[in-house]
Amino acid sequence: MSIRADFEENGYVVCKGLFSSEFLAELQSDFDRIVCQLMDSGEEVNAIWEGAKSISKEGAFVTHTHNVQQFSSAWLRALTHEPFLDAARQILGDDIVLHHTKLFQKPGEKGAAFPMHQDYPYFPTEKDTMMAGVIHMSEADDEMGCFRVYPGTHKLGRVKDSHGQTEHPVLAKYPLEGSLALEAEPGDVVFFHYLLLHGSKPNSSQRVRKTVLVQMHAGDDRVEVGVPHTDEQLVLSGFNHRMTRERAGKKD
Repeated sequence: MSIRADFEENGYVVCKGLFSSEFLAELQSDFDRIVCQLMDSGEEVNAIWEGAKSISKEGAFVTHTHNVQQFSSAWLRALTHEPFLDAARQILGDDIVLHHTKLFQKPGEKGAAFPMHQDYPYFPTEKDTMMAGVIHMSEADDEMGCFRVYPGTHKLGRVKDSHGQTEHPVLAKYPLEGSLALEAEPGDVVFFHYLLLHGSKPNSSQRVRKTVLVQMHAGDDRVEVGVPHTDEQLVLSGFNHRMTRERAGKKD
């Protein structure tokens, strides 16, 4: 199967080793530097969800920030790294627009879980082309709380209130335990559609799980009007067909 066919059928695809060892080492170093800067900032950097507290240990933690490219030039280069973009183009086409990036660090033994959910409630797009690429900075196995999915569930379409913050009758049919674990190595990328049901277990190991998620959509799509989520609107490949003078100058 091709990357595109696999993605369309299952709602996700795992691409192995998209980052060279040399570039990966630079990204890992800057990842750790970002985390240190976050921890020293005094800001609230724990991304644990209300809906995750019942499936995580007391005191569970996930270090988080949006937009790593605003911290590090290496991470800005990662977004246009050709092997990464080539895989993304096979799914979205030549025109790709960045919505945002997110850093997640799950500490050993107390790394929080994420319940099953869809991403679309947070930043719906008009044509539902939004997807993410999860770039792994560390190994991620089941004990570490790796990414978990229900293959093909993107075909459910939009499930109202599927954000994972509260109990949901449809999501209850897809328990975290029954999902497929996608174990990965540093430099691997998991691409997934934002309608795919996904989540992760707590990190019960003594190792730290490190990922950066790149959220992007096709160049002929755009986020629906009125969505408050941060939106970088940075063109990673090709052209943004929906950009206007007003949107280009808009500030949150």
